[in-house]
Amino acid sequence: MNQTGVIVNSRWQWLSERYEYVELDEYVIMPNHFHGILIIQTRRDRSRPVPTDALKIKSLSELIGAFKTTSSKRIREIGFAYFQWQRSFYDHVIRNDDELNRIREYIQNNPLKWSLDEYNPLNQTQL
Repeated sequence: MNQTGVIVNSRWQWLSERYEYVELDEYVIMPNHFHGILIIQTRRDRSRPVPTDALKIKSLSELIGAFKTTSSKRIREIGFAYFQWQRSFYDHVIRNDDELNRIREYIQNNPLKWSLDEYNPLNQTQL
């Protein structure tokens, strides 16, 4: 994994460290994109003390925004001044275990498909 991949990985891990209600599931960092499953726990563990300023659970958009913002900042700091994520992201609510397992498998197999990706430099034709 190159420097930008290491940063993306650390910022993805940071989400679950920063937000106690975020659990990371399967994910993969590809040369030109990222796939990941986030589990957002909406029920609090009543055995843990709750701060008086009760924790507001951020939306998926806010969490992905934090991930993109913090990773972009660090990637630019190491010399990739023009790095940017695409404006939006694709999300999907996973509704059952079959769907979860299918998506996990897709993520796990994604690196095997890199050779077919139209943005893989080996697939670029020279004009």
